[in-house]
Amino acid sequence: MSARGRAPRRLDETEAVRLFSRAFATSTRGLGIGIGDDAAVLALGGKRLVLTVDAQVEHTHFERSFMTLEDVGFRAFQAAASDLAAMGARPLAALSALTLPRGFSGRELERLTAGQAEAARGCRCPIVGGNVARGPVLSVTTTVLGTAARPLARSGARPGDEVWLVGEVGLAGAGLALLQQRKHGGRDGAVAAALAAFRRPRALLTRGLAVARVAHAAIDVSDGLALDAGRIARASGCRVVLEERALERALPRPLMSLAGRLGRSALDFALTGGEDYALVVTGPARDRPRFARRIGRCERGRGGVWEPHDGSARPLAGGFDHFSS
Repeated sequence: MSARGRAPRRLDETEAVRLFSRAFATSTRGLGIGIGDDAAVLALGGKRLVLTVDAQVEHTHFERSFMTLEDVGFRAFQAAASDLAAMGARPLAALSALTLPRGFSGRELERLTAGQAEAARGCRCPIVGGNVARGPVLSVTTTVLGTAARPLARSGARPGDEVWLVGEVGLAGAGLALLQQRKHGGRDGAVAAALAAFRRPRALLTRGLAVARVAHAAIDVSDGLALDAGRIARASGCRVVLEERALERALPRPLMSLAGRLGRSALDFALTGGEDYALVVTGPARDRPRFARRIGRCERGRGGVWEPHDGSARPLAGGFDHFSS
C-alpha cells in the first residue's frame, strides 16, 4: 500500500505524547527536563523549578457513586503531587482548575474543595489560584510547582541498577474492583485498606526526596507497574526486568487476601492495577534505602521484561492507556 493510502497510526498515549512533543518542541532557556517525564524542570537563578499538571475527569478517573466529593478533591491533589515525589521535588504551591457540570451546587463545591484543601495541607503545598468553568462532567485539574536540588528523570536508569519499589502496588486496583463488583460491605480490614488506597492515595513526597539523593531514575505508578516500569526502560534505553519472586515478597498482605475473592491474582493487580502512586526507582544496590524493596534489575538491552519463577522472560504488558482502555 502506498504511503498515501496507508492506514493512520492508532492514537495511544505514547503516540499522543510523541505528537505533543513534536508540536511544542522548544529550546527554552533554562529548560532542564521537558515533555515526556513526570514533570518539567526549569532552571531559574540557582534553583530548579519542577512543574506538573494532572487532570481527574469524571467517568474516566472516578465515579461519584464510588466516593465522596471530599475524596474526589483529595485524590486529585495527591495524584498531581505524586509527580513531584517521582522527581524528588519539594512542593511549593499549586493551582486548581475546576470544570463543574450543570446543577453542581454550592454545597457540593464546598465538599470538593474541602478535600483539595485537606490534601494541600498534608503536602504543605498551598493552593494559590486557579479557574472555574462550566462543562459536561466534573473535572479537577491540578498544577503543582516544586523545587528540587537534584531532579530525578525517567531516563537515568543504567545496566547494573536494581529496581526498587517504594510504597505499595495493587491495592488501589483491588479497591476499584471491590466497588465495581459491589463486594465492599462489612468491616473487613483488607477491604478497608483497599478502599482507602483507591479513594485516598498519598503522594510519597518525603520518600521521594530521600531516594533522589541516591537513585538514578524514578517514575510514579499511576497507570500500572508493568506499563510504568516499561516507560523507564524506554526513556533510559536499557532493559528493565521485574522478577516475580522479588515482587511477590513486596505485595501488601491485604491484597493477598482479597485477590482470590475478586477473581484475579495478586500479581495481576500489582502489575496492571494502577493509581497506587507508589514509586518505581532504579539505583545501585549499595545505596538502596531501608524503605525500598528490590523487585528487579536493569540490564543491557531494550524494553520492560517480566521474569517468572522459571527464569523465562516475556515483555511486560498491561496497564491503563487513556486512549485504548
